[in-house]
Amino acid sequence: MTIEKTINGDKIEAIIKGRLDTNTAPDLESEFVDKLQNIKEFILDLKDLDYISSAGLRVILTFHKQMTSQEGKFSILNPKDEVMEIFDMTGFSTFLDIKE
Repeated sequence: MTIEKTINGDKIEAIIKGRLDTNTAPDLESEFVDKLQNIKEFILDLKDLDYISSAGLRVILTFHKQMTSQEGKFSILNPKDEVMEIFDMTGFSTFLDIKE
C-alpha cells in the first residue's frame, strides 16, 4: 500500500493505493491518527485501492469516529466496485459519505 497525501490548512486529502489489509492497516492508521486533531475535512480517495479487509474497515471506522467527534467531515471518494461491495455488505455505506 502507498499513501499520497496533501495537507492544505485544515483539510487532508489522501490517495490510497494497493491493498488495505492486516499488514497495511496499521500503517494507514499511524499515518493520520495524530494529524486529525485540528482537521475539519478528511478525504480518502480509494480509486486505486484494490482490496479492503476487516482491519482496513476498522481503520476507516476509527477515522470516521474521530472526525465526527470533532464535528469534521470525512469522505470516501471513488471506491472501486469490489471495495464498494464490501462497504455495502458490511453496512458501512449506510453511514459513510461515499462519492462514487
